[in-house]
Amino acid sequence: MTERLLNQSALFKDKLIPETQLADRWGVSPRTLQAQRLRGSGCPFIVIGRNVRYRLSDVIAFEEQNRLRSTSERGH
Repeated sequence: MTERLLNQSALFKDKLIPETQLADRWGVSPRTLQAQRLRGSGCPFIVIGRNVRYRLSDVIAFEEQNRLRSTSERGH
């Protein structure tokens, strides 16, 4: 049973989500994500045909890398 849960967790993290879903998650507009992609400053993404997708595991890793404990950490 535990192995099955681990496999489901791995599948969940490899799930691809569309730009609109990430924009909702972060409370930003899709245009903000588009601008980040253009600058190369945002979360890693995948392009499939004309569709942009984000791997959930990349989104979670990006969020963790950008997590702060204090506003004074931003400059470092």
